[in-house]
Parts: sequence; C-alpha cells; structure tokens
Amino acid sequence: MAERFGGKYSPQGATQGGPRPSATVEVRPRGLWRATVLFLSAFLFLFPAFGDDPGDMLLGLGAGGLIVLAAWLTREGLKAEAAYHSRKLARRPALPRKLLGAILTGAALAVGGVIADQGLIIPLLYALVGAGLHLGAFGLDPMADKGMEGIDAFQTGRVAHAVEEGEKHLAAMQDAILRAKDRGLEKRVAQFAGAARGLFRTIETDPGDLTAARKYMSVYLMGARDATVKFADHYAQTRDASARADYEALLTDLETTFAQKTTAFLSNNRTDLDVEIAVLRDRLKLDH
Repeated sequence: MAERFGGKYSPQGATQGGPRPSATVEVRPRGLWRATVLFLSAFLFLFPAFGDDPGDMLLGLGAGGLIVLAAWLTREGLKAEAAYHSRKLARRPALPRKLLGAILTGAALAVGGVIADQGLIIPLLYALVGAGLHLGAFGLDPMADKGMEGIDAFQTGRVAHAVEEGEKHLAAMQDAILRAKDRGLEKRVAQFAGAARGLFRTIETDPGDLTAARKYMSVYLMGARDATVKFADHYAQTRDASARADYEALLTDLETTFAQKTTAFLSNNRTDLDVEIAVLRDRLKLDH
C-alpha cells in the first residue's frame, strides 16, 4: 500500500536523512532577441520579391527563406549552447547550428547581390561580411566536449545520455503545463525542474550507482511528465481547484522525496529501492 511521502513541505514535517542536492536554475539562452531581428530581416527580401520578374522573384524568395532558416538554426543553437553551459558534463552539439546559421546568412546576402546584378565579386564579399557579422553577433557553437577529459568515456557517455533524457522529460512537462494557462503553475513546474536539475548536477559530479539512479529518474520523471499532461488537459477545461491543489501537492511530495532519496542512491545505499519505486508509481496516479 502506498504511503504519503514525508518532507519539509509535507504534513509530516522536516525532512530526514542526509543533505539534499541543491536545486539549480535553468540557464536561459542569451541573445534570442538578435535571432528575432535576423528573422525579421527576411522580409527585406520577401516583400520586394513580388514586384520583380519571375527569376528575381524566385531568387528573392530563396534569399528570404535562407534568412528564416538561418534565424531558426541560430535560435536553436543558442538554446543548445545554454544547455551545454548549464551542465558539468556535456557533449558538444552534434550539429553546429550557429555556424550553419552564419553560412546561410552569408548565402542569403550573396543571393541578394546577384538579384542586384552586381556581378560575382560583390556578392562574395556580401557573403563573407554577412557570415562574419553573424559570428560576431552570436559566436561559435561549443566545439569540444566538456568535463570528460581523463574520465572513462563509456561512463561519462552514460551520464550524459541520462541527463539528456531527463531534460527531455522536463521540457515536455514545461511545454504541457502551458496548456493550463496559469502562470503560477508554470512557475511551480519551473521550480520543480530546478530541483530535478540539482540531481543531474549531482550525478555529473559523482555518478555513484548510475544504474539505480537512472532507474529511479526514469520512473520519477516519466511519471511526473505523464501526470502533468493529464492535469493540464483536465485543468484547461474545468479550472478544477481541487485538481490544482492535488497536482501542486504531488509536485511538492515528489520534489522533496526525490531530493532525499537520490543522495542515498548516489552513495550506493540502495536499501528498499524497489519499494520506493513502487511507492512512486502509486503516488503518480492522479485521479481527476
């Protein structure tokens, strides 16, 4: 039979056991507004294109499309860079999105030079200057793995993969709660994500018994994600105050217990691990 978790924020009072992994704040991408400006600059090619002959119109639409793609890649590159800097162990991005954005920006400006009938040299100069300005504004993507020197590549790869999977679950939660259209709940889920990222940083520093930690993380975060999706859909339609209170209590219980138990797991204390996972599974079943 499932029992209610104890903890600082639960009715049972103060937490028991060892120290809790500290919560971390999500690192926000910097310079996203510049990517927005880059996106808007595409209209400098798109609107005039419709007043030109068919050949120039196609070139103008192509140049505008390249700018839009460059802006999107740059925005995604900034997000990937923020995630990279927020972790102690991280692989370099598999796709250098900001670099590709710079190349596409240069290509768009070169096409613009061709539309203006400026020969070949001037468009090439446009491309070089445009790519250089893009790199100056956004910088390069991280080009090397971080925190993996002198450490077993297999183990660090497993840690990095576990953290990536955890981040996907957190992103799904934060995306799902937007459907509830409640800023308070969005902040609460963000706080929860910060606590989970505290565990990620702890695992990166000392993997300990990673197999046990990954098993616990999988049940915990997947359950929290599924509960968030169900709650957000229900709350968006009903604005059920009781369901809202239950959901917030669920987050508080899981956040507190997760912080308590992961410290024991990472120090290779696996006492009653299967029991704890079973309790989590029961607790994650929300009744609407």
